[in-house]
Amino acid sequence: MNAHPTRRFFLQTLAGYSLCPRRARGASSRPPNILFIMSDEHNWRVAGCYGNRLARTPNLDRLAAEGIVFEDAYTNSPLCVPSRSSWTAGKYIHRISVWSNDCELPADDMPSLPRLLNAAGYESYLCGKQHYAQGRRYGFVEIGGNMNNSVKTGRGRRRKADDTTVNYAAAQERFRNFRTGEDSSVMAHDRRVTEGVLDFLARRSRRDKPFLLFAGYLAPHFPLIVPERYWRNYQGRIPMPEIPEGFFERMPLNYQHLRRGFGLVDVDPEIVRRGRELYYALTEWVDEQIGLVLDALRKSPFARDTVVIYTTDHGENMGEHGLWWKNCMYEHAAHVPLIVWWPERWKGGQRRSGACSLVDVVQTVAEIAGARTPEDWNGQSMLRWMDDPSSPWKDLAVSQYYAHNIASGFAMLRTGEWKYVYHSPPDERHPAERELYNLREDPGEFRNLAADPAHRDRVERMHKLLVRELGEHPDETERRCRAELARGYAQPIGGERRQRAA
Repeated sequence: MNAHPTRRFFLQTLAGYSLCPRRARGASSRPPNILFIMSDEHNWRVAGCYGNRLARTPNLDRLAAEGIVFEDAYTNSPLCVPSRSSWTAGKYIHRISVWSNDCELPADDMPSLPRLLNAAGYESYLCGKQHYAQGRRYGFVEIGGNMNNSVKTGRGRRRKADDTTVNYAAAQERFRNFRTGEDSSVMAHDRRVTEGVLDFLARRSRRDKPFLLFAGYLAPHFPLIVPERYWRNYQGRIPMPEIPEGFFERMPLNYQHLRRGFGLVDVDPEIVRRGRELYYALTEWVDEQIGLVLDALRKSPFARDTVVIYTTDHGENMGEHGLWWKNCMYEHAAHVPLIVWWPERWKGGQRRSGACSLVDVVQTVAEIAGARTPEDWNGQSMLRWMDDPSSPWKDLAVSQYYAHNIASGFAMLRTGEWKYVYHSPPDERHPAERELYNLREDPGEFRNLAADPAHRDRVERMHKLLVRELGEHPDETERRCRAELARGYAQPIGGERRQRAA
């Protein structure tokens, strides 16, 4: 099957489908609007609706109280561009060759979620960041200003397995922006997103086609700059990470490289404390921005016929396991919040336990809209499970990381209470590494059971399940990834357009 469908394939595929939307059970003849809110780098545990009593997220909490909260949702890659590209194209990242933030989808006109919804009678709009290359929008009409100007080279490299150098400068640059302030690039961007969405809702008419509106916020992504009045709510109140003695030496090689490559060795505890407090504060700040959007929606003519979905592209480690940012498969980075709200169909206060991922969300959005997805897309619609909590659900999610500051790529499988991670061999002298955690008994992920003989069969079963779900062994993925990152793009994607515009 062609992994990178062309426009001709896309049109031929659509020609075989009925463009009359399939109506959701209990819905009117008109499919609902869809407001998709995606923040950036939101640690799922920093939200009241996920049990955090210190986090101030009243707007997300209200959305959760009136909707369905998913307890075990995962990103398909703990990095911005791969995660968002997977969402756009409905496929795991190894099937679209979006390995890092310096990559882009293979073709400008390939099938995408907004294009499928447009074909089903919707109009798709993007307000805010999706990290697309300059000139690429994949079926979206951009509103609120041009916030997607990336230039992608497609290039990257691996750290040598024995490299022990520490890039202290990388962390120092970021840690300088752990501070209070009334403005920042993130806050300025997100205020524009809110203004753009409010303007859209004010101008939109019920006579218009149903819409998909993607609101892409950057917060609580670093720089962790936030007004002091928010920081005061958390000063001296956020617990520090608990890291067992000798843990760093037991970490998988790739995670040791992440610590060195990002300069996260011997970090001053005062920086960790301040960063964690500021992260809570910035999460509260973006919750307020989201609240403005939700209030406007509730007061609009679309209040009763709009589905709201909230999630993030990946989490944030916040100093846990000696790591910041994302880039790993620990719960702080790979697990994401997910809330779906539509009181006209689903009563509030519901929760779903069972692993799912953002490609499942893509399939769900398509089914809500009455759009048919190509047969080679990944994921499974959760709509039946949302309608009936007793309906069978696959309880499976995978995530992959093939980007920077690692010696080799790795992939994760979550099912039930178990998480399995496979790290490909970085070279002939270093074997593959594996992780296995029981998240019910070890939610901190400090006891790797992969080498325990008592779990040998489980490791083997989960590895086979991972390979089957991906359709390719991670070692083959790693070989192909290295070749593509070394080759890069013949011409940077978005570069020519940006030069012409300048």
